[in-house]
Amino acid sequence: MCDKTKNIKVKKNILLLVTITLLASCVSKKEKIPFKKGEFKTWAKTPPMGWNSWDCYGPTVEEHEVKANADYMAENLKEFGWEYIVVDIRWFVENDKAGGYNQTDPRYVLDEYGRYLPAVNRFPSAKDGKGFTELANYIHQKGLKFGIHIMRGIPKIAVENKLAIKGTDGITADQIYTTENQCEWLKDNYTIVAGKEGAQAYYNSIFELYAAWGVDFIKIDDLSAPIYHKDEIEMIRKAIDNCGRPIVLSTSPGPTPIDAAKHVSNNANMWRMVNDVWDSWWHIQNLFKVSEKWYGYNNAGTWPDCDMIPLGRLSIRGERGEDRMSHLTKEEQYTLMTLFTIFKSPLFFGGDLPSNDAFTQSLITNKEVLKMHSESTDVRLLFQQDGKAAITSKNKTTGETYLALFNISETDTLEITVNLADLSLTGNVKVTNMWTGEEMGESKNLITQNIAAHASGLYKINELK
Repeated sequence: MCDKTKNIKVKKNILLLVTITLLASCVSKKEKIPFKKGEFKTWAKTPPMGWNSWDCYGPTVEEHEVKANADYMAENLKEFGWEYIVVDIRWFVENDKAGGYNQTDPRYVLDEYGRYLPAVNRFPSAKDGKGFTELANYIHQKGLKFGIHIMRGIPKIAVENKLAIKGTDGITADQIYTTENQCEWLKDNYTIVAGKEGAQAYYNSIFELYAAWGVDFIKIDDLSAPIYHKDEIEMIRKAIDNCGRPIVLSTSPGPTPIDAAKHVSNNANMWRMVNDVWDSWWHIQNLFKVSEKWYGYNNAGTWPDCDMIPLGRLSIRGERGEDRMSHLTKEEQYTLMTLFTIFKSPLFFGGDLPSNDAFTQSLITNKEVLKMHSESTDVRLLFQQDGKAAITSKNKTTGETYLALFNISETDTLEITVNLADLSLTGNVKVTNMWTGEEMGESKNLITQNIAAHASGLYKINELK
């Protein structure tokens, strides 16, 4: 090839490179198109399912542990609909502790705009300012989705150091905060004052960062109790809708007030009905009591949340108790999973997935039960009194009716009866035990079962032609 031809080829390559660079620059500077109002509901058409680090690692989870749970989910659970891997509280503190929080001398990690960054000693891939980008990529490559936990508000340390707020003309953190209604149990952040110049910009800036990292899910704490923080929830909704990435929003903890039901369902994909649920029977009894108010609000895209599933191996370095397998009996574990699935609560497993035994695994991989959880509609409480409860739902695609019966009393065995007419069923039906697959025969008018204390039954009912 002659020198002239070489020069022409080089010039063409340079021109092509310049063109690509200019195009990339135009794309990167292109204004993000906001999501439409209410579009967020399409991001969680069925109740989200995943794993959260809180129950087994508290505020101390490390990157290798997150990856181990992601590996397990991808290999053993993804085919059943489990997809989210969520890093819970205080991933930005270098020296937190199990069994509570280090609030004496926490070493926070922030950027120059007052935004928390992952602690590199716990998340090595976050070095050089990469944040959670590499960890999110690792999880995405396995066909899963990545989530994080944050507290509402703005870091105290950002206020104290008067750090700049990204996207503003000289506004600093100390200009948008108040000490009023500060979180009572964790003092990392101050309340952001809605309407203050720079307030929305701060929320916009953190979701811009999370979107760049590849975050798909966010759990935001101290939004619902003891005060329902309506203004901050609205700022968060606006920030997500303008960040350019669909990020499922979970508000926490409960109890979310029932008079906020319309507002929260217009702003969040899921919201906690209760405080933390642990592996004690009274926590399950409380769930039955609290959930009574929330039937009818479990609709596509917006889900009342029963909290994490305290099964499997818990508290490796957790907040509550010692390293253990769940204290719930097998019957109580069936009851918990039956309630969560027929109620259509989001399912976030709290135990360490690689430590699962065969029984725990069977509870979270039952195809019929998970099909009901995903596909059913019209969830109704038939009755809940005298220690007996009955919940039903329908599968409009298959025509199946689902029925869950519970003995939530301390009485050893109770006979629980449901009239088929109350299920809008006429004629003969076939009844199947959904946990075991056992066919239980036919019935014409009533379904009656003897249920032991703390136990339950879950049934699929098919009309016979």
